[in-house]
Amino acid sequence: MKHSRSRFLLLVVALAMLFTLAACGGQEAPEVDEEEPVEEVDAGEEVAAEPEGEQVTVRVLTMQQAGPTPEEMNAIVDSFNETQPGIVVQIDYVSYDALHDKIVTSMASSPPAYDVILVDDIWYAEFADSGYLWDVTDLVGDETISNIFDSAWGISTVDGRIYGMPWLLDAKYFFYNEALLSEAGFDAPPRTWEELVAQSQAIKEQGIVEYPIVWSWAQAEAAICDLVTLLQGNGSGFVDDQGNPIFNDEAGVEALAWMVDTVNQGISNPASISYVEEDVRNVFSSGNAVFATNWLYMYELADLDPAESQITGDVRMALMPVFEEQLAAGVDSATINGSMGFSVVAGSPNAEAAWEYVKYLTSEAIQMQYASHLLPVWETAYEGENLETLAEMNPATEATVPMFSEQFPYAHVRPKVPFYPEASKTLQLAMQRALTGQASPQEALDEAAATWNELRGE
Repeated sequence: MKHSRSRFLLLVVALAMLFTLAACGGQEAPEVDEEEPVEEVDAGEEVAAEPEGEQVTVRVLTMQQAGPTPEEMNAIVDSFNETQPGIVVQIDYVSYDALHDKIVTSMASSPPAYDVILVDDIWYAEFADSGYLWDVTDLVGDETISNIFDSAWGISTVDGRIYGMPWLLDAKYFFYNEALLSEAGFDAPPRTWEELVAQSQAIKEQGIVEYPIVWSWAQAEAAICDLVTLLQGNGSGFVDDQGNPIFNDEAGVEALAWMVDTVNQGISNPASISYVEEDVRNVFSSGNAVFATNWLYMYELADLDPAESQITGDVRMALMPVFEEQLAAGVDSATINGSMGFSVVAGSPNAEAAWEYVKYLTSEAIQMQYASHLLPVWETAYEGENLETLAEMNPATEATVPMFSEQFPYAHVRPKVPFYPEASKTLQLAMQRALTGQASPQEALDEAAATWNELRGE
């Protein structure tokens, strides 16, 4: 069991690192031989290989520190190669920080160096627009679409077209210290952000902790992830259906003003404006915060690992709160979708074989087999006996699996716009200006919106 937990730890530590920037979307799929059309096959269905003809080599580029361990990924490759004697999959691993540039560089050759690539949510629009990704909309079966979380399809879909299969799912969660919350006289975590403020004021007045909540609000992508949660939880967002920025509308300004107020009131740890996810984990795990938002990886480290935490046994998770008006309107939660997918490269001469591997890798059977290190994208995996199997895989999944299935349907993706990397940096700066008092929330967001419009024009 220790071995299983250590390997699970490799996954969950990695999930905190899944945040850089993104860009655009869309181009034509590679031509398919008209005499041998690609047959629509459900992604969960195993297809027998054709042993006749030459052997096809499929090159895969993925990330070393996410999902199943390299050993497990290699085992999946070996299993696929056995079931598909006409196809040989070869897999390369790089760090997340190197993945984006490695993909871009590989596209410079003809044909591209890789047939299958792992794509972060925030890169899908950029890569589709650059013509890197094969449009597989017509190859994904209806049953696959209906059996996978709707929120998951938001990862690999750009302008209504599907460019890959969802694979690595994660969202931000609301964590709280049950012992400290009970000490303050509360028997349940807050459902709204207004309730969080009220509880935090009581906690602060009683001297239980100096700063009740800690965030990752550094000038980095981590801050954008928290902004998604608060914007969506206040009925706002980033862009409208035409791509116009709307984060500076009344609800958006209110959300940023709320962030500023919680810092000024001493409810949010003021160091949050320089923190990323690991800083949040360290503060929360030391018992110096009652509340925190973070990725799922934090649960095992904070609640189950005495070497990493001083509050083991006291960590609980709850649905991410929303603002009161949204809860009254029937919106129970809102959070950020921080996920990835596997895609076939548009210029691959082996696109059909590559698609067979992507379907196999993301199939429900394979994802269930390796669920200790990768929560399945299949909604059907969280039902009946499947759910029981997932929950019993290791000490963490007993809590994380049901929480994932409850929270992920409320996960929102960042805007799929072709200029996302530059736009995100602009918004990060705007948030810092507001949080440090250099500009009002309205001024900061208006400036960022003006830059977004300039980027759209370019």
